Amino acid sequence: MKKLFVGNLPPSTNENEVTELFSQFGKVRSIKLATDVFTSKCKGFGFIEMEGHEARAAISGLDGKDFSGKSLRVNFEDPKSKRGGRR
Repeated sequence: MKKLFVGNLPPSTNENEVTELFSQFGKVRSIKLATDVFTSKCKGFGFIEMEGHEARAAISGLDGKDFSGKSLRVNFEDPKSKRGGRR
């Protein structure tokens, strides 16, 4: 199972639209869009879990693709331990 990061989503995006988009490449195991607490609108990114070969196909097919007027960013999620930050 691989976790994908999808970014540059429009605020009007919902989980059903993203699931439908990624389903062309395989079964979407889970999806979680980041949403604003007050407006419930998408914050522009989310995470999707798919099988490895399906995830790679989704990255190849969707990264840079136009979705509702925005160019999607799709890649594997960076593990938190590799991120820089304060110490």
